[in-house]
Amino acid sequence: MGRTLECVPAGWEKRKGVSGMRAFGLTAYRTQWGVLKTVAVALVITLVTAGCFGAGGGDEGDGATGGAETSEGPVELTFWSWVPDLQKEVDLFEEAHPNIAVKLVNAGTGADEYTKLRTALKAGSGAPDVVQVEFQFIPTFRQIDGLVDLSQYGANEVKDDYADWAWDQVSEGDSVYAIPQDSGPMGLLYRKDIFEKYNLEVPTTWDEFAAEAEKLHKANPDIFMTDFPPSDPGWFTGLLWQNGVRPFEVDGTNVSVSLDDPAVLQVTEFWGDLIDAGLVDTTPDFTNEWYSGLSEGKYASWVSAAWGPVFLQGIAGKTSGKWRVAPLPQWEEGEEVTANWGGSTDAVTTQSDNPEEAAELAIWLNHDPESVAMLNETSFLFPVLESHLESDDFKTKQYPFYGGQEVNEVFIESSNNVDTGFEWSPFQDYVYSQMSTHLSAAIKGEMSYTEAIEDLQSTVAKYAEDQGFTLQQ
Repeated sequence: MGRTLECVPAGWEKRKGVSGMRAFGLTAYRTQWGVLKTVAVALVITLVTAGCFGAGGGDEGDGATGGAETSEGPVELTFWSWVPDLQKEVDLFEEAHPNIAVKLVNAGTGADEYTKLRTALKAGSGAPDVVQVEFQFIPTFRQIDGLVDLSQYGANEVKDDYADWAWDQVSEGDSVYAIPQDSGPMGLLYRKDIFEKYNLEVPTTWDEFAAEAEKLHKANPDIFMTDFPPSDPGWFTGLLWQNGVRPFEVDGTNVSVSLDDPAVLQVTEFWGDLIDAGLVDTTPDFTNEWYSGLSEGKYASWVSAAWGPVFLQGIAGKTSGKWRVAPLPQWEEGEEVTANWGGSTDAVTTQSDNPEEAAELAIWLNHDPESVAMLNETSFLFPVLESHLESDDFKTKQYPFYGGQEVNEVFIESSNNVDTGFEWSPFQDYVYSQMSTHLSAAIKGEMSYTEAIEDLQSTVAKYAEDQGFTLQQ
């Protein structure tokens, strides 16, 4: 599918909207990219030739300015990102925008990058033009006025091209603070051979999950139904999200904290009971011991996200053909509610001297069809652009590691059912650290799970007040 080329005066192009079909995507970012393998089919697009611009990228569109130059002279942007092999997508952008050069810098993954970014923003210099930020940390950098509102540079023109819930994560009203890049709608990866050997049913509800876990434990106590990683609060937050938990509501410096909501207690006590009964393990995830457990058959399932299937086949290759994917179990029979674990965006910092060009990079990189296809295929990101998610090649791709199953279709449906309206706190790093501490204490028997949640609530509420926020009931 080639792109129609036409030479027009800069700034005259109009973007045509991509498909309105609803789907979406992707990835919870993990740091173990080295073991990931390709999961997508490449989308071949003809590059824009020098002196001409794609007419809105054909039917799909390229970005807020459609490839038009936005300054009279050469502009150099600095871009912080930890996405693997991203230079290929940056090269595509520079071909389409010969007047904009991009210096790609890996300033560290996650917390390492955020520490440097926060330091630069507070110092008044040293921040990049464009920066990769996970969904949960957008409010943190908004709170210190670190992110540019991209609506003034055409971001809302592409709003309908992304999953509703993903766009909710980067916007407030008409203001847009980042462009979605990937996400992690959740599902259940399970060992088909273990399930068949012990006559286990694939659970559709969490009650069934617990019942099958008990059945497996009685048959073979050396195999756990799954693992509960106390050191991964992002995973646990995804489970809270699915149960309708809204731990925070933020309005400027007014914050409500609801970490002791009954729905939080329901999730916590459910998993606490499984742990106390020895039905699930509590090994920290993304460690050698955990990798071995997945590879050696210690775990019959993994409650994971859309990026999980590719990651798993990289670290448990010898189990190829034994795994399958199913929807996330529900709290009520017949429901189809899921949540998200992970996901990143590209944002423009308020220190950028060229915010319009920086916005063009953030939008184009995550909206141009060829760039999006490369992000999926070579950078291993589960896409968020609906046109890519709804393509037949992507939906129906079969994976030998999963017995030829069309895995993407399961996670596309999951992404369609992510519960919307979830908010993060402006101090999510502190919340995560305290959540890990309190869950670990409960697992060790130092306090009950109910006490852990009640103490978490009071600890986070006090921290919010100490940081100058006004608590709302």
